[in-house]
Amino acid sequence: MIETEEFAGAHKTNTSFLSPLEQRLAPIVVPRIPRWLETQHLTMLTLVWSLLILLFSSLAAKNIRWLWLVSLMIFLQYVTDHYDGKVGKHRNTGLVRWGYYMDHLLDYFFLCSILLGYAFILPERARFQLLLMLALFAAYDFSTFLAFAATDKLKISHLKFGPTEFRLALIVINALLINFGTTHMIGGLKWVNAGAAVGLCALIYTTQKKIWQIDMESRRQKTPVKR
Repeated sequence: MIETEEFAGAHKTNTSFLSPLEQRLAPIVVPRIPRWLETQHLTMLTLVWSLLILLFSSLAAKNIRWLWLVSLMIFLQYVTDHYDGKVGKHRNTGLVRWGYYMDHLLDYFFLCSILLGYAFILPERARFQLLLMLALFAAYDFSTFLAFAATDKLKISHLKFGPTEFRLALIVINALLINFGTTHMIGGLKWVNAGAAVGLCALIYTTQKKIWQIDMESRRQKTPVKR
């Protein structure tokens, strides 16, 4: 039997810097999205953008200016990924659980395409840092979904930094690579990974602490009062 109660994954908690602006834009943008472009189309377009990121990144290995098109794909992925669920709710398509699964799975594909794309451009000695970065950012997602399973709350931003800020940072990085080359990128990756590792440790500590408190509160409620 399929559960009829509301799916908790349909609601995300986002406290990032740009979230208030996105909330104000959504009622303006969503009704203007063409009717033929459904929520599932917007979700699956991430696969297209990811493949094009790999293509343009491979071309950028010979001409760094192809990174402008990589940045365009990042922006388009933001648009389709940000509005797919909102279109589904606005039109009541009912693809809540499918959208949750495919949306987050394709987000991982998108992340892989970005880092694989940089592997085309950067020297071979940078590949360890790229692999480490993939492991760290995947760990953030892993922690998020495990926490969701334990708390029924899906939080997609941490320390005011969310998916939108991540994409904006990628676009800025691409602009810096185009204008200043890849010389300083490897050193920068080390600092990004160091910061990501510290942030991950902080996230794991605070998350397990909250889940511990939930368990203890549940235990207190179930323990009979002695008289």
